Amino acid sequence: MLLEKSILIGNKTLEISGSKSISNRLLILKKLFENIIIDNISNSEDTQFLEKALNSEAEIIDIHHAGTAMRFLASYYAIQEGKTVVLTGSNRMKNRPVAFLVDALRELGAEISYVEKEGFPPLKITGKKLEKSSLTIPANISSQFISSLMLIGAKLDNGLEINLTGKITSRPYLEMTLKILRSIGIQTQWEENTIRIGSDIQTEKNSQLIHFVVESDWSSASYYYSLAAISRDTINLKYFKPYSLQGDSALREFYWKFFGVNTISEGAESRISLLPKNFFTYPEKLELDMNDCPDIAQTVCVTATALKIPFEITGLATLKIKETDRLTALKNELFKIGCIAEITEDSISSQKFFEPHDYISIETYEDHRMAMSFAPFCLVKEIHIENAEVVGKSYPEFWSDFQQILEKSDS
Repeated sequence: MLLEKSILIGNKTLEISGSKSISNRLLILKKLFENIIIDNISNSEDTQFLEKALNSEAEIIDIHHAGTAMRFLASYYAIQEGKTVVLTGSNRMKNRPVAFLVDALRELGAEISYVEKEGFPPLKITGKKLEKSSLTIPANISSQFISSLMLIGAKLDNGLEINLTGKITSRPYLEMTLKILRSIGIQTQWEENTIRIGSDIQTEKNSQLIHFVVESDWSSASYYYSLAAISRDTINLKYFKPYSLQGDSALREFYWKFFGVNTISEGAESRISLLPKNFFTYPEKLELDMNDCPDIAQTVCVTATALKIPFEITGLATLKIKETDRLTALKNELFKIGCIAEITEDSISSQKFFEPHDYISIETYEDHRMAMSFAPFCLVKEIHIENAEVVGKSYPEFWSDFQQILEKSDS
């Protein structure tokens, strides 16, 4: 897809689909507890694959490239007594490690085997009653592994105790899972590095229908924060709440502190306005630990490069096991837009900015966030996004929404 050099049409309003993270958790819980109604559910491919799998009676479940679905379904199928499935996915999915989750489920007594390569999907899962109620798992792995276990905890006879070892990664996503569980009447507790999920108690609350309206996705909002920061013009977004379950809502603080983009919430309309501050003084260097919200690191790096703000971002270890090795991919593609970057196992930092070539073609590595995070750079130069359709994984309407608020620049 060719994105011509563009300017932002100020003060436009966009509506963004529900959070993928919240939607996927609710879909698992809806299947387990059967008393949940979900509105404004995410229209992402990931969520569609998960919903289709949950409603399927097939023996082979193919979730394609949906990483969340792979992780959440592994635990879900492990407790479906008498049901055997093979849980598989795309070639990339077959190279995304899942051993920590499988080991944890086996520790509870689950019957899971690897169909092809040890430690990776596909998984053959025979559902059974899990008798054990405690396990130990590293805290610095993907939060989706831990959330996957938390979601089934209330269905175990004695609940579930999860002991985390080491530094916790993406803590807000675990807190999101706990808050959602509590909202349907499940008792939860988090003390130091131990998470406890109470067994399913048939309280009055969880015997009645529970209605959720899913908040719009803050990860998707990040690309518009980037546009606002680079253009210095206003964008309005719906439906967002002043107080969010989503860890990626931290971008409000990041974009205010480093890029001068203020977030004004209009609670009655569930709308936010992104208002860049006039005459904002950019920092000499952007330094951030994004351990709690690594999914928006790509967007922050592109914004900083467009504005020539030196950056050093740490806490990114989990990016190496996403749809692609995002740290390596990010380093490669930042070079194309004029940034020489250096990476370690968990960080990325700018070393030098330079004027990029006139022809810029961004490789997306089958990664939706690579496509969307680099798109705002079209405010600086014409840019080509390869395999642009990958955005369907999380935000199918991205390109149509994006084009609504841009017009071709004369310069």
